[in-house]
Amino acid sequence: MAGWAKRQVCGVLLDITGVLYDSGPEGGTAISGSVEAVKRLKASSLPVRFCTNETQCTKRMLVDKLQHLGFTMSENEVFPPAPAMCHILKQRNLRPHLLVHPDALPDFSACDRSNPNCVVIGDAADEFSYKNVNDVFRLLVSLDKPVLFSLGKGKYYKENNKLCLDVGPYMKALEYACDLEAEVVGKPSAAFFEAAVQDMGVEPGQVVMVGDDVVNDVGGAQACGIRGVLVRTGKYRPQDEKHPTVNPDGIVDDLAQAIDSLLEGR
Repeated sequence: MAGWAKRQVCGVLLDITGVLYDSGPEGGTAISGSVEAVKRLKASSLPVRFCTNETQCTKRMLVDKLQHLGFTMSENEVFPPAPAMCHILKQRNLRPHLLVHPDALPDFSACDRSNPNCVVIGDAADEFSYKNVNDVFRLLVSLDKPVLFSLGKGKYYKENNKLCLDVGPYMKALEYACDLEAEVVGKPSAAFFEAAVQDMGVEPGQVVMVGDDVVNDVGGAQACGIRGVLVRTGKYRPQDEKHPTVNPDGIVDDLAQAIDSLLEGR
């Protein structure tokens, strides 16, 4: 049994893109062995939550896509940033200017977007045009108290077997241009991890996070007292194993191997 799995495990957090499936045409493809691994995990009675920074579609669309690929999960087990973002906006009486993927807009339908007093950016893909980013910049510098939210802070992700810029670089550009610090909703935010752990009713030290992003998945989880396991799928690159600031609790070839280690001896 792997050392990281020897301590008591009472809950599991799984990243989605790059761990369960690779994005691409027609909804992408499940990573080999991942569908069966999720089935084994759920049959073990260990609670599992799917924590993702996916913001190119609604939560319902994401769950439908994953179920179509063969994964067993319910909508209340999936934690993307958008619902948490909407709760914060309502709580703080904020009206957002949204720079997100068009397919994600329905998740913000209940938000008042008139006369915006803050900005929310997500993985907008082709919507990250100079004009759209410049419009966001102009709004932020016009506000007395500018507020910028970023749905995650990833540097890049993998799509169609190619690396693509994620929301993080655009967040950093706006921070620099506007002399402000963005509020991150999603991984690696501690509040995001803590919400998923609390939903399972367990303690952080009893939880394992499995992801393909050494900083946002593994490092973010470890900062909250959660064990972080890196998979060699998705956006993983060999240099991630020698990251200067993040030392994963475990490194495995894929999700199937991670779940085998978790369930060994149970």
